[in-house]
Amino acid sequence: AQAALMAPTEILAEQHFRNLSRLFEAMDDPRLRPTLRLLTGSTPAAEKKAIYEGLADGSVQIVVGTHALIQAGVTFQKLALAVIDEQHRFGVRQRAALRQKGHNPHVLVMTATPIPRSLALTIYGDLDLSIIDEMPPGRQPIATYVLLPTERERAYSFIRAQVRQGHQAYIICPLVEGSEKLEAKAAVEEYERLSREVFYDLRVGLLHGRMKGEEKDAVMRQFANGELDILVATSVVEVGIDVPNATVMLIEGANRFGLAQLHQFRGRVGRGDHPSYCLLLADRSTPESRERLKAVEATQDGFLLAEKDLEMRGPGEFFGTRQSGLPDLKVAGMGDSRLLDLARREAQRLMGADPELRRPEHRLLARRVATFWQEESEIS
Repeated sequence: AQAALMAPTEILAEQHFRNLSRLFEAMDDPRLRPTLRLLTGSTPAAEKKAIYEGLADGSVQIVVGTHALIQAGVTFQKLALAVIDEQHRFGVRQRAALRQKGHNPHVLVMTATPIPRSLALTIYGDLDLSIIDEMPPGRQPIATYVLLPTERERAYSFIRAQVRQGHQAYIICPLVEGSEKLEAKAAVEEYERLSREVFYDLRVGLLHGRMKGEEKDAVMRQFANGELDILVATSVVEVGIDVPNATVMLIEGANRFGLAQLHQFRGRVGRGDHPSYCLLLADRSTPESRERLKAVEATQDGFLLAEKDLEMRGPGEFFGTRQSGLPDLKVAGMGDSRLLDLARREAQRLMGADPELRRPEHRLLARRVATFWQEESEIS
């Protein structure tokens, strides 16, 4: 049997690949170590061809990759387990495409973005749901502060002080490059300005999604190895970055991000033994943005923030445009946790008593279910 783990970015896929490699190398009996390969868009053609052949004949037992896993040329001899990390970063058809590479494989979908219980019940009603709501052992709370634009210099001084103590920092910008339509900070311009005017004596790096895979890898390797003091980046660091020595996260234009995304950014620091800090700098102040930022400042409970995000932005924008296939509920609203829970339990009771829906009183429901499955509405 074979297994596949799909991640949304090359950085995250490579991190999973390294972690699994270390895990398997620690096995006492080499004969039990599975054959593990990494498949991404940056994989050289010759290596890609060899991986394709290994997946087809079964000699490659586990593959970690990005969207490259769902390309037409990828076939599995016997895919038994499909794991999708950060699943909300994939579209419905992309998730289905990986599952269809096997014959009804087991599916595990994962996300570090806290999801409100009501949305979880709605989206994953047909799945077993596990929630990990505890911090890993040894992690310290991250001190979070909302700053005014006039306090930017204070933030820079604080970053410099942390670097003097041997630590590292992230500075997040909403855009890659400047825009005439938006007055938000752009990573490229900020990198140039900070390198030249503010942190001219420190080692500053730049990371954004338009860089080539090998360029991103090189920058992340430098940062992870302590060769950079400060990393100026876009939301590409939202997932897949693990640098325990980084203790400061400064988010420019924090008002432009959703609560769940801000919580994800904050989670990039505080991964070691040192006290860590998240500084939220808004470039525009509205009642809604102030409420959102104050919520992040007040709690580190991702599930409370997710509920708040749902309440403020509604289900249509909770996952952003990447996530399609959210059901259009006829009776309940997305915030009706009790009603959704009751409906789910009632459905489970009914299917337990009449799994084929053959009873006369269930004929109409049986027709409706048949119609539903004929439509392209797979959401898991």
